[in-house]
Amino acid sequence: MTSCAWLWLYAGGILMIMELMAPGFVIFFFGLSAATVGLCRFAFDEAMTLSWQLASFSLFSILYLTILRRLLKNIFKGDTSHSASNFNEDFIGRTGVVTKPIEPPAEGRVEIGDAEWSAISDSSIPSGAEVRVLGRDNLTMKVEKL
Repeated sequence: MTSCAWLWLYAGGILMIMELMAPGFVIFFFGLSAATVGLCRFAFDEAMTLSWQLASFSLFSILYLTILRRLLKNIFKGDTSHSASNFNEDFIGRTGVVTKPIEPPAEGRVEIGDAEWSAISDSSIPSGAEVRVLGRDNLTMKVEKL
């Protein structure tokens, strides 16, 4: 009954593809477990009964989730601790042009390089004025008039 093995492989493939649409990096390991059971079903044929298949799926799921997830998550996670400081270093001191007047406490808009950003300032700055970036708060630039 090799069709049962194909069902496990199909289910595994579908679960691994579903991981692309879901955050958390968990569904992939259930898919990998299903694919492993499918391959075991091909290898052991009739000796791999439904009870053994379900037990194997449970065992492989637990193993893959506890061992492989920890290893692979560190690889795919990356290092984001430097991105905020690089962002600050890249923009602080740059100059731009006000495209929408800044009237405290309301935000305005500034063009820095080829991108437009929300901006705040301690004083009113008219449209068309040149400004320098002092810092940022999330995606809002803190600017001063030149």
